[in-house]
Amino acid sequence: MKKTAIMQPYFLPYIGYWQLIHSVDEFIVYDNIEFTKKGWFNRNRILEGEHDRLFTIPIKKDSDYLHVDQRYLSDDSEKEITRTLRIIQANYRKAPYYAEVYPLIEACFLSSERNLFQYIYHSIKVICEYLGIDTTITISSTINIDHSLKADEKVIALCKAVGTDVYINAIGGMELYDRHTFSSHILELKFIKTKPIVYEQFGRGFVPWLSIIDVIMFNDKPTVKRLLDEYELL
Repeated sequence: MKKTAIMQPYFLPYIGYWQLIHSVDEFIVYDNIEFTKKGWFNRNRILEGEHDRLFTIPIKKDSDYLHVDQRYLSDDSEKEITRTLRIIQANYRKAPYYAEVYPLIEACFLSSERNLFQYIYHSIKVICEYLGIDTTITISSTINIDHSLKADEKVIALCKAVGTDVYINAIGGMELYDRHTFSSHILELKFIKTKPIVYEQFGRGFVPWLSIIDVIMFNDKPTVKRLLDEYELL
């Protein structure tokens, strides 16, 4: 049975995002979806001392109704990206896997891509390769459906187009999607829920759900691969 997930493109998101990719045979990433300022497209959280700190990739000011693939990094984004990398260096240079991981993170931040979607897509591929996630990743606009569809109708159309049997959604979708609607289209709907994950962060109180940057700075590859399976399907 083929399992598929569909998600917005997020820049170096928390481990639950990577669990979702890992849990399926095909991961469809939206490029033709509206950018939202309050979303996690171009920002995330890292560790700073005993607290979290937000970082943001600057993008050009434009219409709030443009899709992610129609947005671009700002002309002066390199300055903020360089500043963020310095903050990451300062906060993680004593982390056990800093030497191995920092070049990977730098490659994501310093991508030559200026288009926001392509910039994020590049980082997704880089992290998947590092984690050994071999899930097929497909860009939504390349799938032949009516892309004017909305909500569950669009999800169902995408699933049908790629021959899916099981659609797995992030746990937050439990209030959005109905199992009966999917079953009427011969699709099984499941939700992924990340189990509580705790690991050592400089011996201080644990700050949860930070960017994948934090996870791979403090854990070796075998441990991270084990953490990718720390979820349940509901």
